[in-house]
Amino acid sequence: MKTREDVKIINQGLDGEMEVSGYRPCLWKLVLVGVGAVCSGGLLLLLLYWLPEWGVKGTCTHTSLSDAHTLLLRTKDEFRQWFRVRVHRMLAPGRKPFDDLDVKPRSQLANGNFGHQVCSVQDEQLPQEQQVQIQYFTHHSFRYYWNDAIQNFAFYQGLEDVKVSCAHIHAEHSRGLTKALQDYRRLFFGENEIAVRVPSLFKLLTKEVLNPFYIFQLFSVVLWTAEDYYYYATAIVFMSVISIATSLYTIRKQYVMLHDMVASHSVVRVSVCRGDKDTEQAMSTELVPGDVIAIPANGMVMPCDAVLFQGTCVVNESMLTGESVPVTKTSLPSSGDEAARRYSMEEHKRHTLFCGTDVIQTRFYAGELVKAVVIRTGFSTEKGQLVRCILHPKPTDFRLYRDAYLFLLCLVGVAGIGFVYTIVLSIMNKVPAKTIIIESLDIITITIPPALPAAMTAGIVYAQRRLKRVGIFCISPQRINMCGQLNLVCFDKTGTLTEDGLDLWGIHRAEHGSFVAPEPGPAEERLVKSAFVACMATCHSLTKIEGELSGDPLDLKMFASTGWVLEEPTEEETALHNPLMPTVVRPPKRAITGDGQSQSQVQNMSCELGIVRQFPFSSVLQRMSVVVRRLGDKHMEAFLKGAPEVVAGLCKPHSVPQSFTETLESYTRQGFRVIALAHRQLESKLSWHKVQTLSRDLIETNMEFLGLIVMQNKIKQETAGVLTELRRANIRTLMVTGDNMLTAVSVARDCGMVRPHENVIVADAAPPRDSLPPCITWRYVDKPAQTASDDQTAQILVEEEMYHFALNGRAFAVITEHFPQLIQKLALRATVFARMAPDQKTQLVEVLQGIDYIVGMCGDGANDCGALKRAHSGISLSELEASVASPFTSSTSNISCVPNLIREGRAALITSFCVFKFMALYSIIQYISVILLYWILSNLGDFQFLFIDLVIILIIAFTMSLNPAWKDLVRQRPPSSLISGPLLCSVLTQILTCLAFQVLAFYLVQQQSWYETWTPQSDACNVSRPSSFSDRRNGTTSHDHKNIRNYENTSLFYVSSFQYLAVAIVFSKGKPFRQPSYKNWPFMLSCVGLYSFLLFIMLYPISAIDNFLEIVCVPHDWRVALVIVVAANAVVSFMLEVANDSWGALFLSRLFCRRNKPPKVLYRHLALELQDDANWPPKPSTVTYAAEAQPHISATL
Repeated sequence: MKTREDVKIINQGLDGEMEVSGYRPCLWKLVLVGVGAVCSGGLLLLLLYWLPEWGVKGTCTHTSLSDAHTLLLRTKDEFRQWFRVRVHRMLAPGRKPFDDLDVKPRSQLANGNFGHQVCSVQDEQLPQEQQVQIQYFTHHSFRYYWNDAIQNFAFYQGLEDVKVSCAHIHAEHSRGLTKALQDYRRLFFGENEIAVRVPSLFKLLTKEVLNPFYIFQLFSVVLWTAEDYYYYATAIVFMSVISIATSLYTIRKQYVMLHDMVASHSVVRVSVCRGDKDTEQAMSTELVPGDVIAIPANGMVMPCDAVLFQGTCVVNESMLTGESVPVTKTSLPSSGDEAARRYSMEEHKRHTLFCGTDVIQTRFYAGELVKAVVIRTGFSTEKGQLVRCILHPKPTDFRLYRDAYLFLLCLVGVAGIGFVYTIVLSIMNKVPAKTIIIESLDIITITIPPALPAAMTAGIVYAQRRLKRVGIFCISPQRINMCGQLNLVCFDKTGTLTEDGLDLWGIHRAEHGSFVAPEPGPAEERLVKSAFVACMATCHSLTKIEGELSGDPLDLKMFASTGWVLEEPTEEETALHNPLMPTVVRPPKRAITGDGQSQSQVQNMSCELGIVRQFPFSSVLQRMSVVVRRLGDKHMEAFLKGAPEVVAGLCKPHSVPQSFTETLESYTRQGFRVIALAHRQLESKLSWHKVQTLSRDLIETNMEFLGLIVMQNKIKQETAGVLTELRRANIRTLMVTGDNMLTAVSVARDCGMVRPHENVIVADAAPPRDSLPPCITWRYVDKPAQTASDDQTAQILVEEEMYHFALNGRAFAVITEHFPQLIQKLALRATVFARMAPDQKTQLVEVLQGIDYIVGMCGDGANDCGALKRAHSGISLSELEASVASPFTSSTSNISCVPNLIREGRAALITSFCVFKFMALYSIIQYISVILLYWILSNLGDFQFLFIDLVIILIIAFTMSLNPAWKDLVRQRPPSSLISGPLLCSVLTQILTCLAFQVLAFYLVQQQSWYETWTPQSDACNVSRPSSFSDRRNGTTSHDHKNIRNYENTSLFYVSSFQYLAVAIVFSKGKPFRQPSYKNWPFMLSCVGLYSFLLFIMLYPISAIDNFLEIVCVPHDWRVALVIVVAANAVVSFMLEVANDSWGALFLSRLFCRRNKPPKVLYRHLALELQDDANWPPKPSTVTYAAEAQPHISATL
């Protein structure tokens, strides 16, 4: 018996967390399985192939992980998938990649191709006693090695596994690796290659054919062949071959595209450093974590993840983020508090060069190389993990698909009833055993529609094409249906709701601890030598690429307003400077004639500034800084810019004006974006080399406050209209931004996210300090029209639920940690989230999903990658055609794509429901026909099956999916489940209607005066029209062994054929989610054409068609009667569906007394709870403490 101690966890706490248990082969189980496979004709092997858990437990016995030959893995997410992997063994001189080895000659370590094959060190190269055997397995492109210390398998990610500090990287890893150590590490990490293997056609074919769906089709074809249904079997084989060929072509094409995309730059030549000076050329596939590479001056495409420890690089990271603005990467800090921190790729991403990103240029020092230490290789890199996600995606968890499987199980149950019915009926009628087996199995093939998967996919494919036409590109088509259920959308602010570029409104300088009057701009000549303008001209990350300034739009606008010029000297010019090759900024040369010219030039020369060191902007720290040297000065200066609250906290208190808070609020209330500047003169003894090693914290302290830059961030023209449209559709909208709180609130008001009469309550949380517990202060933000807060009026509005919460990043972190009971309540009514770090945006999406919202996220793809991926539907506004950052990418740079996506999602979802219901009804209608015909030992004919399945069903199923989305976004939301009252009621009423009219036709035909058991000599037509049909005989002169030709068969064929068309039209819903069906001309043309054809052959029979479809001749009066039956059937079906749409839900709720049932989704349940809570929301000027979790009146804020 396996105990919980035998099951270990790998990737604990990470996204791919799995349970792992060990097994070894068991001889007697293998023998039993072999016997079972022979007896079942191979079906047992298929079952064990489809169910890995059964496959392992059926052939192996449980053992410890250390002795295992086979491992059984199970994911711990909601999907609980099983995987079977084999354990391999290799020989190596050590057990871990970062073990210290004795120095050995290079020849002692194998120096070959260490890919994903079993790697070993050959006996003649290393003494046997020095080798150790290591077990490992490969799963989803990652290799896991046995670790004796933890008695479990572990995955080696890279240099981060050693838990090194930044200073340690400089001290211990800056010299590179010896060739022997590099070869040893390659045993564990493999080749540095994101190897996308394109599977062979045979392998793809085997995997595709072994799909349960195709095995079922193979079973059906064998059965139909045994029944001599050759034509229908051939048609199904032909369709299956086309389907398999199309699928193979698509899958292989995707593999080839991914392979070409990755391989185009995954293997390059690199300069690898050995020691301080030695470099050698090598292939990038040979790199391992710990290697040191030199980045060439003209740039390169990075073949690995590496941390820069010497020099500066300008990098284009659009492949990862979708953001095309170049990013400046600086060297890792080597001293100070920051250097003592443990290196983290997320925390130090401004120093990290990611695999697949394009290094455009490097800024280097004379005689020195720009160097980086390799951190991760292969699939462990950021790019590798993205490719891995594409190769091994998670299943799409959507209720529709789960319900579809349940519905299919119900159909299997119906098939089981038919199976038993057929056997009992056949035995009673003494039918031969062979016929009993074939006909009873045939019922199963009829009940489960073979074309269902293809028909369900068609609607999504059509929606994807329509989205592409409006500039929305999709890399995850299954998520289109999920977009139809979105009820909350989070928006980034800058570049999403507002214009990407900012306009400079003005500057507000501070002198001697107080503000001077606001000024329109910094370009006035009297300000040229001021520290304020110097800060604006130098504190940025701009660079020149092909002669054009490039960088962050805010930096570009700020620098352009100064009128200064940026120059990046060439390598030859740096020889005249210090060892430093700086970026230089200076005022423009003014054309001054006469004596004034030399004076102006002197002034310009004295204002020339060289940027010695740059600390790039960090969204976590919310600031950036630079160290500069003014031409001719001995000392250096530091300039800082960032969020006003952050900058003020780093300045000397006396330099910050007393009116700072009031001034900042006055600007942010008006929706301006405000940036603060600060300055500090560094000690004259600081040399260039010393500055390069100083930590950021030492420089960014004791600053002098310089003032504020006021930027105007205009709301995009489309924003307000889109948000109004979403609100009318009852879709909640949120703003998640890194900007200032009051600016965000102001923009929320301006764009209509918060309406003028609604209140905003700021939850300002503080962490525990000294003896005080964590607390939340509730502040009511003044409305633009108010000059002072009116608490009484505010409270009236709050009681009417006209309020929104607003939180900043710090408050969100404190509340999440110390007030977990409040976070869901706040998320229910919070609209503005300001100063949010990228990881906090992801956490927010998870919180919203935790209260059962279907969450969409719309951002520019830069700082929103995590949230875009985590949301049910992530939409990146990017110029790129497709971004790996999110499932959807819009080529239009405004949020008008969001309603379009939701509309198409709703249309695709309703289409999926329509198609599924139609396919279910098709199988049930055919099932009813066959069950009734079995009663008289008859069946539908081969060509009748062929006509129904090919001519009617396939054409209708693929054209009914073509309805475009409805033009308006309505409040009503489409259903998310097939297993819901109205939908089940719709399906059941239509089944009963079809059953009633088929039984009616079956019974009535037997009551006709001309009715008799049909034989080839029967001539029922002459009963009513002897002159017209005197020389026509139905069927052939040969005896009909299968009893296909009879009056019941003909009547049921006609009635059922019209029933397929009737339910298709009834189920093909239009408004309010899709355009009406009459606008879907292929569907209407198909319906009209098929109706016309069926009416024609029914009322005016043609001998050739009758013979082909094995239809017998019946009197004209009976044909007219059938038309009446068919018309009545269509009318009843239509009226029942209309009644179900109008009153179905209300009727069912009253019938089952479910009107007062509590809501299923958590956010509605929370809303009902809070309605009855007299203390919610908290009243103005109150404080909630974590210890008591109750609001208390505090002093006036």
